Amino acid sequence: MNRNGIAFWIGAMLFLAAAALMTQLVGNEYPFFACYVILQFVVLAVAWSILGGYAGYVNFGTSAFFGVGVYTAVFLFKAFGAPLAVQIAAAAVVGALLGFALGLLTLRMQGIFFSIATIALTIVIETSVTNWRFVGGAAGIQLQRPAVMAPFHSYVQMLFFVQALLVVLAVAMARYIQNSWIGRGLQALRDDELAAECTGVPTLRLKVLACVISGALMCAAGAPAAMYLQYADPSSAFNLNYSVSALAMSLIGGTAHWAGPVVGAILLAATQQFLTVTISSEVNVLVLGVMLVLFVVAAPEGLLGLIGKVRRHRAGGGA
Repeated sequence: MNRNGIAFWIGAMLFLAAAALMTQLVGNEYPFFACYVILQFVVLAVAWSILGGYAGYVNFGTSAFFGVGVYTAVFLFKAFGAPLAVQIAAAAVVGALLGFALGLLTLRMQGIFFSIATIALTIVIETSVTNWRFVGGAAGIQLQRPAVMAPFHSYVQMLFFVQALLVVLAVAMARYIQNSWIGRGLQALRDDELAAECTGVPTLRLKVLACVISGALMCAAGAPAAMYLQYADPSSAFNLNYSVSALAMSLIGGTAHWAGPVVGAILLAATQQFLTVTISSEVNVLVLGVMLVLFVVAAPEGLLGLIGKVRRHRAGGGA
């Protein structure tokens, strides 16, 4: 393991230690509710960037995978009383299978055709769940949280820490993909898919792999949401806001590096949580749209790209 890898894992362990310490020292529940949402969007944005950023395939199906994760957890809890760890693991497997199926069916499509297909996927799955009475159907379903496990004092604290673990897992996978032959292959097909295929890059296999990993992470991020809200209904679980937010956060942070979606998600999700408390949750969509337009126009490479551009400019001026 090189020096950057050691630094990354030290930072990840410190992050988890800080999250664990927070659950023991902070008595107010609200910070855990707010931080859970922020961490959830970090996972979604990082997962989106694996396919949308590295491979350049704009995916509007985030809400489909998120909703599938929610309802996988709901089904397992209602049918078998499965614990949270089993719910998340099963959701990740279902997400990987769904990503594999989506990849085989749609990844020969390119550009806007692939994006439209992912929107259609959301509509099809939401309609199916709406008519599935066992998990509540259109009316939704109320869930009673089980007893919390030590050393946590509340279930929300435990969900917060679980989401922190998912953040580390998602970022570690995105970082590995970026630095491996998989990332180099995805970058080649993003730049010119036909040229990459002609030079021997297994483009279809790489796209399917990216779709599988991205889908697994998105479903895993959605699995704890049912217990977080103690309620699930199709219109909330499959809300298009998840797709738009994940895309916007990745673009705002920058898709060329694994840290970009992390920065974008923290910046945007924290802003939305602040506005929800101080003004209104309805303002969130407006802020999302305005920030996305500003960054697309002024900084198309995202915040990290803008910072790099400023540094290069200063270095050139200094020289």
